[in-house]
Amino acid sequence: MSATSTIYLIPIPIAEGALQTLSSEVALHTGQITHYFVENVRTARRFIRSLHAELVIDSLHFSEIDKHTGLDTALLRKWLKEGQTIGVMSEAGCPGIADPGAELVAIAQSMGAKVIPLVGPNSLILALMASGLNGQSFCFTGYIPVKDPERMKRIKELEATSQRENQSQLFIETPYRNDHLLADLLKHCSGKTRLCIAQNITAPNAFIKTKTITEWSKGVPVLGKVPAVFVMLG
Repeated sequence: MSATSTIYLIPIPIAEGALQTLSSEVALHTGQITHYFVENVRTARRFIRSLHAELVIDSLHFSEIDKHTGLDTALLRKWLKEGQTIGVMSEAGCPGIADPGAELVAIAQSMGAKVIPLVGPNSLILALMASGLNGQSFCFTGYIPVKDPERMKRIKELEATSQRENQSQLFIETPYRNDHLLADLLKHCSGKTRLCIAQNITAPNAFIKTKTITEWSKGVPVLGKVPAVFVMLG
């Protein structure tokens, strides 16, 4: 493999059009990279065009990370062996964090490629920052099981761990199940447990509130299908 092979991990704004949340390096490198692995080709093309109106998008090479079949590992290895500089993009936020880009980076690391993460927004860290909960000790646990009894058991486990370790627990849900998850948290958690709900982070209409379970129960918001981050501290 060529020693010049490099992978750039390119963050995408969380809120539509919030380019001010990105570092200047993002515009610099996306103006030069011609080979990309992306979570969604349409999103990636639109983002690059927003930064470089003059760029001929059709001259770029895109490989979409399929949700069912995963990454085209043969193509990745081919590009790395050719010494290509490769960009990696998720649909929003930082690639490799709660998205399929991690497998790609693992292969790049195993092949000795240079991996460079660029500065940009991450909804998990931003939610934790704004929550007022413990930022010294925290754990991102991903998705909660969809059905009981596993769902109820997992919620209670996370709350117990949070209480025992004084550790903030971060988790997410498929957006159309946000309201269902909130209902289950209100049902199964102690009234004293604090819960932060964060949506539309970095957007003008951002919603980031921390309340106890008892307080949330007195006025339950409708979260709808907007992606959300939940932060719990028992």
